[in-house]
Amino acid sequence: MISTDQPVIRSAYQQSIADYWNREKDPVNLRLGDVDGLYHHHYGIGEYDPAVLEAPENIRDEAIIAEMHRLETAQAEVLLDHLGAVGPGDRLLDAGCGRGGTSIMANQRFGCQVDGVSISEQQVAFANEQANKRGVAGRVRYHLRNMLDTGFETGAFKGAWNNESTMYVDLHQLFAEHARHIAPGGRYVTITGCYNDVTGGRSRAVSQIDQHYICNIHARGDYFKALSANGFVPINVVDLTAATIPYWELRAQSSVATGIEDPFLTAYREGSFHYLLIAADRV
Repeated sequence: MISTDQPVIRSAYQQSIADYWNREKDPVNLRLGDVDGLYHHHYGIGEYDPAVLEAPENIRDEAIIAEMHRLETAQAEVLLDHLGAVGPGDRLLDAGCGRGGTSIMANQRFGCQVDGVSISEQQVAFANEQANKRGVAGRVRYHLRNMLDTGFETGAFKGAWNNESTMYVDLHQLFAEHARHIAPGGRYVTITGCYNDVTGGRSRAVSQIDQHYICNIHARGDYFKALSANGFVPINVVDLTAATIPYWELRAQSSVATGIEDPFLTAYREGSFHYLLIAADRV
């Protein structure tokens, strides 16, 4: 890894994001991760088992939590499915890694080295602790770095991904950095929420999501423009909107609901918001 003299935090907005995640101890992230030690910062896909809602009262909440975590992990599996052929000698980048769950899963699946980056000191420390506990700290490492300027060597990675973290950055800057550190022929994957530019600007529900997470949700078309401008060619585009609605329906009935469930469900159902997977090759 090359060094950089640039500070990790480049703007007041980025500082506000780092402050948010340094303070964050939301049960919707921590309790779900406690199920098996994979801590995610993304949402789930797939149908949930309705039996969890009928479980005896004394175990119902834990059953719902475990089922939500299963759907989250299923989402990460789908992302990893689209990274293509990855071997133990390869290296992957988890950009905006959160508490590191998807990086751990990538190492388990491929046996490869994984580097995660976040601008949250709390997230990086937590994730490295989890890697140590699992005995994979030599292969899975988390760094306090800015995904727009990681400091990693040019062409160092076989692939990279953003799992629900692109809405915090400028897409052209992000994909320019990915184009630099992904080797030609490598693969980039993102799963993200994006607003439907066919129906106009951000809907009220999408604006509520922006406000809740202090983010800036991009238009669907902006992803393809920025990818093309930076040397990426999409190979798979998967609309996961219908697949993620059951997760939100279950979360709305859980003890870890935060109140943002209704805007998500409204936005998805009215068609103003899409949950999209994009896999693109670096040419």
